[in-house]
Amino acid sequence: MPVLRRTPRESQVLLTDTSPYGSRVLDVEYDHVATAAYLRTNDGDTVAATWVANHQEAPYHADLARLNAGRVPAMPSGRTKHPKGRPPLDTRTLEVVWFEEGDGVALMEAGQPLCVIPGWSEMDRGVPGYAREAIGRSPFAFALDDEIDELGPRILQAEAFWEWRRGPGAWEGFQQSLLGHLLSRLGPGGYYWHDVGRQSGRTEAAPQPVPAPRSAAPENPAPARREPLVGVSERPARGDREYNVLTTVGMSCQRMPTVELYEDNVGDHARIELALATRLPSVRAGSIFPWLAQYPWQAVTSFAPGDNVKWYHEARTFPLGPAWEGVLLLDDPNRLEGPGAPDLTAFTFGGDPVQWLWLVPITEDERQFGKREGSDALIERLAREGRSWVVGD
Repeated sequence: MPVLRRTPRESQVLLTDTSPYGSRVLDVEYDHVATAAYLRTNDGDTVAATWVANHQEAPYHADLARLNAGRVPAMPSGRTKHPKGRPPLDTRTLEVVWFEEGDGVALMEAGQPLCVIPGWSEMDRGVPGYAREAIGRSPFAFALDDEIDELGPRILQAEAFWEWRRGPGAWEGFQQSLLGHLLSRLGPGGYYWHDVGRQSGRTEAAPQPVPAPRSAAPENPAPARREPLVGVSERPARGDREYNVLTTVGMSCQRMPTVELYEDNVGDHARIELALATRLPSVRAGSIFPWLAQYPWQAVTSFAPGDNVKWYHEARTFPLGPAWEGVLLLDDPNRLEGPGAPDLTAFTFGGDPVQWLWLVPITEDERQFGKREGSDALIERLAREGRSWVVGD
C-alpha cells in the first residue's frame, strides 16, 4: 500500500510549527505538484501524514514514480474535489491549532479547517489524516467532510483551551482552585516546588523548594515556559496523619494524550494528578516528580491506574532509594497495607473529574511480574507481602 513519505530536498517547507509540549512538529511541504502535512516527533521521525491538495491536473492513478522517489503524493483524480488542481497555499492565510492533548493538530486556511491529523492517525497502521479537498478514503487522506461533525468541535475546543490557557490569570486561577481543594482534604501546605517539569529526566535532587503561602496560591513563575506547567505541593504530617503527602499541581490542567485510543468515555480518564505518601524527607522524595510530571505529554502517552513505569537510569539514582527501579500507579492505595488513605476525589476541571494516582515504588522483578500477569496480580502479590503504600514504612 503506498504511503506518504518524507519529501526530498527539492520540496519547499511552507510551514513548521512545534506543539506547546515540544513533543510533536507539524511540517507542511509543497513541491509545485502537491502539498502534504506531516506530523513528526521532535527527532524528525514521521508519525502521521496527510495529503492536502493537488496544484496540477491529477493523475488517473497514483503516481508510483513520485511515490518511489519519496515525493509529496498527488491524489488521483477520483479522490480530489479539484482534479484540475487548486492554487498553492498562501502561508499568510494558514494557522495551526494543536489539540489540548498535544497528539493531534489542525491546519486552518482563512479560519477554516484545511486538514486535521488527529491522535489516532498513524503511518504504521495505514491511517492518514483528514483533508478538506479529499473525497472518500485513500492511503493519502480521508475526507474531512465525513468526520467534520466530530473533528470540527474538537478544533473549536482546542482554540478555546489555548485562548484561555494563554490569557491573564489562567494558571493562577487553576492553581488556586486546586490548592484550595488540597487544603480541604489534606490540611495546610508546607513547601511548594515551581515548574518541576523543567527538570524532567534529570537525576539531581528536586529544585530548592520555597515556602508556600498558607492563605493564597504561590506566585506564578515567569510566563516564558513550555507547557504543561506543573508544581508540587507538600502537605506535612499533622495530628491525624503521620506522613507527608506530596502531590503534583497542574497535570490535570490539560488532558493526557492517547486516552481516546483506549477509552470510550475520554473525560473520565484524561485528567490526573500524582501523589506520594512518605516519611522520607520531602526534598528527597519530591525529586521523583521531575521525572513524571511532564511524562505523558513529552512521551505522548497516558497514565492509568495499575500502570507501572520503569526508572530510566541506574537503580542507585532512584529518588526513593536504590532498592527500587520503578513505580506502580494506584488509584486506590487502600488495596495495600498502611493507614487509611485520604480521599482526594471531587475535584473537576473542564467538566472532567480529576483522578489522583499514588506512587508506590517497585523492584524491576515486580515490574516485570506486573507486565506479565497484570496489575491486579501485582497488587495482590504486594498486599500478601505486607507492602505499604506509604513510602518509608
